[in-house]
Amino acid sequence: MKLHEIRDNEGANPTKKRVARGPGSGKGKTAGRGIKGQKSRSGVALNGYEGGQMPLYRRLPKRGFTKPNALKFAVINLGQLQSFVDAGKLDAKADVTEDALVAAGVVRRKLDGVRLLGKGELKAKLNITVTGASKSAVEAVEKAGGKVTLPAAAE
Repeated sequence: MKLHEIRDNEGANPTKKRVARGPGSGKGKTAGRGIKGQKSRSGVALNGYEGGQMPLYRRLPKRGFTKPNALKFAVINLGQLQSFVDAGKLDAKADVTEDALVAAGVVRRKLDGVRLLGKGELKAKLNITVTGASKSAVEAVEKAGGKVTLPAAAE
């Protein structure tokens, strides 16, 4: 195979239909937009418009509530921690704090705190200090011989 022999797969790069290029093209004059009206002009915004009928998004009841001051946690799993320990990016002997996790690149930023979840397997003995942790994560860390420390408010 040579560079000049390389081609796209059939139908991978279809040619664009050139509208408003004369009557012989089949899409000339009004370019397939019909005559007059909002849809024939540029800048049309008809999303959700149903011809005057009450639109679906207004017929359906609103449900639920989004808490405006909800806390947003950076989430890490036990499997992630183990892979960073195996790669040598996290020191298993030192305490694993939120700042250490950010420095090692496990989480990008702390947000309102770091929450530890129990997905994956942890073999290393770690002393972890985080804002929150699931019960399964705490059990798995203690089973591996480590300890999870949470602030007094989170317990």
